[in-house]
Amino acid sequence: MSSTQSNSSANVTFVRPATFFINSNIPHAKYYYVFLSLVYVVTVLGNSFIMYIIYLARRLHTAKYMAVFHLALADLCVSSALIPKVIDTFLFEHHDISYEACLENSFFVYHFMNVESLTLLVLAYDRLVAICFPLHYHSIVTRKTMFLILGVMWIFSVTQFSVLTGLVNRLSFCISNVIDSYFCDHGIIYRIACNDNSINILMVKINFGLLICTPLILIFISYFCIALALLKIAHGAERIKAMKTCTSHLMLVVISYIPILCNHIASFTTPIHPNTRFINNSLTQTIPPMLNPIIYTLKSDEVMQSIKELYKRNKVNSTKRMKCSRRNSKQKLQV
Repeated sequence: MSSTQSNSSANVTFVRPATFFINSNIPHAKYYYVFLSLVYVVTVLGNSFIMYIIYLARRLHTAKYMAVFHLALADLCVSSALIPKVIDTFLFEHHDISYEACLENSFFVYHFMNVESLTLLVLAYDRLVAICFPLHYHSIVTRKTMFLILGVMWIFSVTQFSVLTGLVNRLSFCISNVIDSYFCDHGIIYRIACNDNSINILMVKINFGLLICTPLILIFISYFCIALALLKIAHGAERIKAMKTCTSHLMLVVISYIPILCNHIASFTTPIHPNTRFINNSLTQTIPPMLNPIIYTLKSDEVMQSIKELYKRNKVNSTKRMKCSRRNSKQKLQV
């Protein structure tokens, strides 16, 4: 580590390491990283597929599926920011990472995780308006409105995590540069600093409340209002039909938020073995992006219908092309 700056008032040497060393002591870890490689392949294929379907199917060019497309993009980005680097670090044993690259890795992982979380909140808002205000849905939730919401969400997230990552620059790492995690985890980085990290701790608590607890509370309130609206529906068939439009989103919320909350609650109440924390956190961050497109494909009638229509259209087009090629070949033979 190299000293880059001196704090004359406190007579303390400010140390910024040239590199961090990402460390893990999981037994038989290479098998786990091979598993993560498979998870990444499925995540890329699944999210690329759902984005491709939404792009091609005109019936899915709606405000709701703009948010679904955005969720698939966020899933793809968070996995791409995390898994390839984890595989490179541990499977190919490139444990050293430069200071700047470490902060970049931390920023992009947390930023895309936050975008993923906020998109689930946007989808809850979409379902709230669709069920509670069905007559005004198309005038309230327009594509322009959705684009503005997603744009504001990105600006907010980039600003939030730029500040959080930037605050690491005020920390001095005079004792250790070893990060006992699977990526440049901000929660580990500020803990190994040897100067005052109270601002970083405060920001972590604010972010946890603002970016995890607040969206979850708002989603809960949304579904409470949806439940009240469903109780007012007289016909059971219409009630079930309305509930079906929410099942895929509810499943995504459970898969995304419950493991994160359990991990945080467990870390606050009982000491967790580093290897257990490693596996729990990595699965929490990598499995939901893999499952999200599968759930939306299987549980959404609109997506399934669009897939069938695209398949039939491609089949008809391929049949026409075959007939045309045969006709052309016959004409050539006659000539």
